[in-house]
Amino acid sequence: MPVWIVRHGATEWSRTGQHTGRTDVPLLEGGKEEAEAVGRWLARKVPSPALVLTSPLARALETCRLAGFGNGAEECADLMEWDYGDYEGRTTDDIRQERAGWTLWTDGVPGGEAAADVGRRADRVIERVRSVEGDVVCFSHGHLLRVLAARWVGLPPVGGRLLALDAGAVSTLGWERETPVVSLWNASAPAPAE
Repeated sequence: MPVWIVRHGATEWSRTGQHTGRTDVPLLEGGKEEAEAVGRWLARKVPSPALVLTSPLARALETCRLAGFGNGAEECADLMEWDYGDYEGRTTDDIRQERAGWTLWTDGVPGGEAAADVGRRADRVIERVRSVEGDVVCFSHGHLLRVLAARWVGLPPVGGRLLALDAGAVSTLGWERETPVVSLWNASAPAPAE
């Protein structure tokens, strides 16, 4: 059965490109609208999920709730965003003023997690969702979900660098016969009919 993964709706920091790991930044009004649109779309695709998991961070929890999946959702610490340590709240351009050519994926962050750390958390989520019979929906964050998708298809955690993911986007991890695949990636929920 598929695993539906949802990146939380837009926040001020996601719009400005600031690394938002453990800081609880609220959804923008547009982010709330994205969450509601995701909910309308997923209600048709996944009317009765067997399991709903959400990061305990407020922006993911609110996206889950506004999408209509809050009742019965389980908070899962492994779905929390990458811990950016000393780079929390900073943009890549700002960090590169000190460290030319820096990239999160290969250079890591002082005082935070490396890609391998995030990969271990993603592996635990994968083990959990693969044990469930029925559809699963996970609400989480951009970098974590990119690592999760990479690990789902057998890539190393840094393989997530190849998968751009927008705020409020929906993706699906599934199977082609016995092979794990990404069957939908970075889809925006359709706007409601006028």
